Amino acid sequence: MNRFSVARRIASNIHGFRSVQRTLCSNTGVKIPDLVSEKEPLAEPELAYDIPQYDIAIVGGGMVGMALACSLATMPLTKQLSVAIIDSNPALVNNFHIRKEDPPDPRVSTVTPATISFFKDMGAWEFVQQHCHAYFDKMQVWDYTGLGYTRYNARDVDADVLGCVVENKVLHKSLLSCIQNSDFQKTIYSSRLSSITFPVRSSMTSSSGTSSSASGSSARLELDNGNIMYAKLVVGADGSKSCVRELARIQTTGWKYSQSAIICTVEHAVENFCAWQRFLPNGPIALLPIGEKFSNIVWSMDPKESVDRNSMSEDDFVKAVNHALDSGYGPHPQSKSFEGGNVFSWLKADSTHEGFEVPPKVFKLASQRLAFPLSLMHANSYASKRLVLIGDAAHTVHPLAGQGVNMGFADARCLSKVIAEGVAVGSDIGEVTLLKKYESERKAANITMMAILDGFQKAYSVDFMPINVLRALAFNGAQYISPLKRKIISYASGNKLLPLFT
Repeated sequence: MNRFSVARRIASNIHGFRSVQRTLCSNTGVKIPDLVSEKEPLAEPELAYDIPQYDIAIVGGGMVGMALACSLATMPLTKQLSVAIIDSNPALVNNFHIRKEDPPDPRVSTVTPATISFFKDMGAWEFVQQHCHAYFDKMQVWDYTGLGYTRYNARDVDADVLGCVVENKVLHKSLLSCIQNSDFQKTIYSSRLSSITFPVRSSMTSSSGTSSSASGSSARLELDNGNIMYAKLVVGADGSKSCVRELARIQTTGWKYSQSAIICTVEHAVENFCAWQRFLPNGPIALLPIGEKFSNIVWSMDPKESVDRNSMSEDDFVKAVNHALDSGYGPHPQSKSFEGGNVFSWLKADSTHEGFEVPPKVFKLASQRLAFPLSLMHANSYASKRLVLIGDAAHTVHPLAGQGVNMGFADARCLSKVIAEGVAVGSDIGEVTLLKKYESERKAANITMMAILDGFQKAYSVDFMPINVLRALAFNGAQYISPLKRKIISYASGNKLLPLFT
C-alpha cells in the first residue's frame, strides 16, 4: 500500500469525526451535519490546494464592509493582502448606474467631517462630489414645548461644515469604484454565507477530513452555492441580523424602542442649507438638506402612528410634516429668552446671536415613504480568534443624531489600521491579541456614543413638566455656553473628546 493510499484512508477515517462546524442562519435551509454513518459512502477528501486561500474574507459588501476593503486597498502595508467579499447583492458585480436626473433616494446618511476625511484619504470622496449631496454648516434643534432651542454653526469651531448628507447608494458606489480602479487583490462572491468552521488548535481538521499547513490556521467558509474558501480573518460586516455574529455565538445586549421611523424625500420651493431637528411628544423629526430643492425626512414615532402616516395621501402627509416642523404640538421658542444680563451672557458663542428660524415649507413628496422599527443592539464581544465584527453587526443605534453609519465607518478605519500594524510587525492578522486592540478602541467609543443617544431618546420621550424644564435648561445651556457648544460640535463631528469631561 503506497503512502497516498494510507493518507487517503486516514483522511477518510477522520472525516467520520467532523470538526465543530457552525452552520448558519436559520433562514438558509442548511442543516447541521450528522456524523457519517458506516453505511454511507465517504466523500472524496477536500484538497486544500484546490480551495482559494485569502488573507481576509469580508462577509457583507454594504457601505461599511466596502469601506474596510477600500481602506485596505489604499494603505501601503495592506494593499498586497488578498481579500474575498461575500455578498449576494447583484450591484457589487453588475456595476449599477446612478441616474443624476432622478430625485434623491430616501435612504441617506449624514456623514461627519471625520467620515469625509476618511473618504478623502481613500480617494472615494471625488466620486461623491459628482453626485447629489449637500454640505450644511448650520443646524437648529428645538423642543415642541417652546421652552428652548439650540443653533449650531460650523464657524463656532472654525470649521467649514458640520456635515454632509449623501445618498447611501452614492456612498456605496464611490467605495466600489475606488476598489475597482485599484490593483487590489479582491474577489467578489455574489452568494450568501452558509457555514464557518473555526480552527480549534494550531492544526485544524476541516469538516471533510483533511488537514494542511495552508488551511490549518485559517477559518473555513462555505457559501450557499457550494463554494468553499479559507481565510486568516473573517470580518462580519453583514448588518444588524449578522449571520457571522450568530455563527460565532456572540451574544448581544439591547432592546427595541417603542418607535418606528419613516424616511422619505421631500421638495421645497427654495433650497435648504440647514439641518433641522425638532423633538415631538412621540419622537424627533429631522429635515436634512440633500441638494437643489430637496430634503430628507427622518420622522420617529410610535409604531401605530407610523402605519397611519404611511397610509396617508401625499397631500395629507405633506401637511402633517409642515405641522410637525412648524407650530404643531406647541409654540415656537422665543429667540431672546436668555439674552441680556443672564448668567450665560459672558460665555456666548458666535451663533448665540442667531435667532430661532422656521424651517422651509415642504410642498411636495418626492419619493416613496419607507418605515422601519428602531432598536438598540450591542455585541458583547467584537473579536475572537479569526473573527471580528464591524458596523451594524456590532452595534445599532437610534437615528436621532445620524451617527450609526459614522460609527461603522470609524470601525472600518480603526480595523484597517490595526491590520496594517499587524502586517508591519509580521503578526498573524487573525490573532485575537491583535484584534482585541481594535475592540478596545472601538468598543469604548461606541458604548459612549450609544449611551448618549439612548439617553437623549429616553429624555425626550417623556412629557412631564419638571423634565421639560430640565430639557429647556439643556437646550439653552448648549445655546449660550460657548465652550460647551464647541465641545458638542466637535464630538458630533467625529472628535473622540467627550463634550463634558475633557
